[in-house]
Amino acid sequence: MGNFWGRRLIALIVDIIILTLFMWILSGIVFLITAGIGVFSTLTYWIFIGAIIILVYFTYFEGKTGKTFGKRLFNLKVVAEDGNLTYKKSLIRSLSKILYLPLILDLILGFIFVKSNDRFLDRVSGTQVVPADQESQQRNDLSRAD
Repeated sequence: MGNFWGRRLIALIVDIIILTLFMWILSGIVFLITAGIGVFSTLTYWIFIGAIIILVYFTYFEGKTGKTFGKRLFNLKVVAEDGNLTYKKSLIRSLSKILYLPLILDLILGFIFVKSNDRFLDRVSGTQVVPADQESQQRNDLSRAD
């Protein structure tokens, strides 16, 4: 499973790079607009806008397909334990990704309180990350059992 955790980490780094590039471009546009009209007070809200962008990115892509761009690249998928992955579950599991400290705390709590070594918010949301081929294999096994 060490390879699995390595793939998860690199997938997260890919997603962070994508989000960072998007936010750099967006902040450049916002800065040019605010500089043009002389209203710099809107920049004080940028941390909150960044947090919303991060939550929307992870919630939307994981809720819709179970995969962000990073997870797709490394053949990983978020699945719900009950088989019904919703945007609400995706939002709950994404809350710790807003800042690095909550994400580290989420990992530590997961290792302490969760036996499967998932993140703590994965357990709270009833989700887990699995290799995408494993998820499709489980679906095939269930269809053969019918």
